[in-house]
Amino acid sequence: MNRFRYRTTALAVLPFLLALAVDLVAYALLRDRLPDRLASHFTGNGQSDDTQSRGSYLIAALALHLGLGAVWGLLAYAAKPAARGLRATLAGGYATAGLVGYLLVAVLVANADATDPARVRLPWWQIAVGAGVGALATALGLLLMTLLGPAPAAPEPSPVPGEPPRLDLAEGETAGWMRRAPSRVLLVVGAALIAAGVALLSTVGASPAIGVLVGGLACLAFSCPYVTVDRHGLTARPTALPWPRIRVPVSDVDSAVSRDVKILAEYGGWGYRVRPGGSGLMLRSGEAIVVRRRNGREFAVTVDDSVTGAALLNTLAGREGAKRR
Repeated sequence: MNRFRYRTTALAVLPFLLALAVDLVAYALLRDRLPDRLASHFTGNGQSDDTQSRGSYLIAALALHLGLGAVWGLLAYAAKPAARGLRATLAGGYATAGLVGYLLVAVLVANADATDPARVRLPWWQIAVGAGVGALATALGLLLMTLLGPAPAAPEPSPVPGEPPRLDLAEGETAGWMRRAPSRVLLVVGAALIAAGVALLSTVGASPAIGVLVGGLACLAFSCPYVTVDRHGLTARPTALPWPRIRVPVSDVDSAVSRDVKILAEYGGWGYRVRPGGSGLMLRSGEAIVVRRRNGREFAVTVDDSVTGAALLNTLAGREGAKRR
């Protein structure tokens, strides 16, 4: 298991190291043809609007590639080896490394033999070519993934038919349960958007980059919500924000169970989903707490250790029901 995890982590970091190597080779080959000040930022029409020294270009390239490599390495290391999202995580890393690496080389080529940085141009078609390079890098990443062999089988969560057993709490004893519910899809999309936004910011300018960066930050903000069960009921809230939050009050809980959920087949996608008879916060397929409310509707949230969370929720709901009687 650990050996497979280390290999996937190395595979996730590899494209950024390769892209950095290509950028450094391109810089070495073009160094004598580069001016002291490089055009480094470009407007929407491809015109240069800012410059940086050759030394700062190298520092920026090192920071960007190594920083992105560290992010993708952590994502791959934290992923469950048998998770479906691991493949998407690695593929997204290769795509990002290909795009960013190409754009940094394109900036060098555009500056070669330039006498006036203000006259350097980086047309929009370079972005399209960069996307094509990213697609080729993705294909390479998928090929390398097949060489790793199948992932080790993940232990299946213990199936609990019907209502799970309640937790034994003494009279007057209180308890709480909390787990993170990470979505690797949102993590990968958020990281990819941030990387693309940084690349656009450093090559094209702020205007086209702002929307991409805001979208990336929004994905990351909602990528790892907290799910808690306590005397208030079941609550799900974003990673670092107090709102928006979803709460099922303990007084509204009829019963809770743990079961596996297939989000595409049952809910049609990721995020907050509504379907006939209920709703859910769907971040990945797998085990989930499914709450049947007193009006007959259901609310589900995908989270690890859902058996414990559902059992505690049943205990607290039973206490609340006893108070009403």
